[in-house]
Amino acid sequence: MATTYLDLSNEVLRELNEVVLTSGTFASATGIQSFVKDAINKSLFDIANAEPQLPFFSAGVSGSTDPFYGNVTVPTVAGQRWYTLKDGSSSITSDYAAVDWDDFYITTINVSGESAPFVSQGLRFLTLADWKQYHRDSENADDAKGSDASHGEPFYVFKSPDHRKFGLSPIPDKVYNVHFYAFEKPTALSAFNDTIPMPEQYSNVVTARTRYYVHQFKENIQQAAMAQDDYKKALRSMKSNLINPQPKYMTDDRRYF
Repeated sequence: MATTYLDLSNEVLRELNEVVLTSGTFASATGIQSFVKDAINKSLFDIANAEPQLPFFSAGVSGSTDPFYGNVTVPTVAGQRWYTLKDGSSSITSDYAAVDWDDFYITTINVSGESAPFVSQGLRFLTLADWKQYHRDSENADDAKGSDASHGEPFYVFKSPDHRKFGLSPIPDKVYNVHFYAFEKPTALSAFNDTIPMPEQYSNVVTARTRYYVHQFKENIQQAAMAQDDYKKALRSMKSNLINPQPKYMTDDRRYF
């Protein structure tokens, strides 16, 4: 069962020995109850800022995506270098919260008119400074040739100065599918029955961070420090389980001849 905004608020209020809320009193909460509600949302954004690549922040992009390659797919256009990371985003405030720049992949699989052997390889990430130093002059000279320009299969990806686009080098000579993983910002909770965007077993990360803000507000320095320690431990455990899971032991069941 998903944890609701009301559930989280009351869990923290009980720990603080404060009056709990009901579905009827939730919207009109004042005082410490209102502070707890605000602190929960602040805590959610703290978690997203600390670990933006947690799987429950993964962008739910529809269309021709493949989880093996990424959750976002952008088709290239022959002769075009720059591509918008998030289709339809009108400003940086609605862009993805994070993009995994080390895991861009390019393929011709599922591209109309293409057949085996397909292009299927990772793209190497370059800083914009590296691209300018090692590739810009030669590619700009090639661009100046107009219709005689020699574009090709991209090998490098780099981000635009405003971080809202990605560029490819060499400039694509045809249509490819570029895949990557992107992650969204959490949506602030509002109604009492809004649910947190994470599995129930990790709600303690939110409540620990919320307790930290409450104790800090009340100038309970020792309790705030303890809550901060609880938050760091819970966040570290969640990251270990969801981002970098490591087996406690490994067995080698290979056969040797």
